[in-house]
Amino acid sequence: MAEMFVTLGSWNWLIFGVLLMALELLAPGVFMFWLGLSAFLVGVLSFIVTPTWQVQILLFGLFALAAVPLWRRIARQKPGANPNPFLNKRSDALVGRVCTLDRPIMDGEGIVRIDDTVWRVSGPDTPAGTRVKIVKADGASLTVDVA
Repeated sequence: MAEMFVTLGSWNWLIFGVLLMALELLAPGVFMFWLGLSAFLVGVLSFIVTPTWQVQILLFGLFALAAVPLWRRIARQKPGANPNPFLNKRSDALVGRVCTLDRPIMDGEGIVRIDDTVWRVSGPDTPAGTRVKIVKADGASLTVDVA
């Protein structure tokens, strides 16, 4: 068993690194990639400096222990990760806008045209042509108040 560790060479680390990175393709999760990168770094360092097998395994462990938490921290710190927070909530983006009623609000319901879309609105009875402000969005229905 000890002879196997003694014969660990640079090429073995490089191959091990590539295999771990290839496993990442089969089971994506970005974990195996960093272990593969650690093994690859040990292989490259083994070409430059010829460390003993104990140092090689220690370097692999250190690189792996450093790479995985580092990646997790980098992945969480994405500034502006959501450049369009209203992508799937179009009506929420309308809250606060002021628009003109197309049809009067009678019995609590009316119609307003915003850009190229007709929206059903609810609020106090108001005549057509009145400027209203959207105060709440609930799915495809908007709640308005006189602006």
